[in-house]
Amino acid sequence: MNDSSGLRPDLDIISEWIAPDSRVLDLGCGDGTLLHSLQQQRNVDGYGLEINPENIIACVKKGVNVIQSDLDEGLSDYFADNSFDYVVMTQTLQAMYYPTRLLRDMLNVGKEGIITFPNFGHWKSRLQIAIGGHMPISRSLPNEWFNTPNIHLCTLNDFEALCARLDIEILERQVVDVSHRNSFIMNLWPNLLGEIAIYRLKAREIL
Repeated sequence: MNDSSGLRPDLDIISEWIAPDSRVLDLGCGDGTLLHSLQQQRNVDGYGLEINPENIIACVKKGVNVIQSDLDEGLSDYFADNSFDYVVMTQTLQAMYYPTRLLRDMLNVGKEGIITFPNFGHWKSRLQIAIGGHMPISRSLPNEWFNTPNIHLCTLNDFEALCARLDIEILERQVVDVSHRNSFIMNLWPNLLGEIAIYRLKAREIL
């Protein structure tokens, strides 16, 4: 999937899930590329949270509203419940000390959440552990165990089990490879063949 936005295909998937004229919060927004595109293409009203000063400067240059923040400190100090239609977090969840709290916060301040993360259950990771006996290194997980920012790696099965425990409903799921491409066979065995997972979520309504 790709369009005139010029975004990476995985970010194009996220863009397709976001309705025009909506309110969007991007956690760990980086240099503001996604929010800037959403503002231009879908007329969203957006904010980003980012800790890196250089990325914050890049956001400001793009005209993206950004707040310097450590996501591990939570979101409730910044935003009230249901402040946003969507809360997006790409390739950040696995680097958080408190991923469970952050997931809950996302679905409190936003009506829906969109998350991407590297799939530790990919066959290359399994093979390196089983045959090589060492922590895997790949294009989606390029760091060694002692210098990786990732502290809570998981598989698709792990993440979906956590969602069930937290009463989080999975609305959509896609998997892509490290080049952010999807294929039919990848959809047949997502936990084995998908390198990066993309989820759209909401809090389950309690009857």
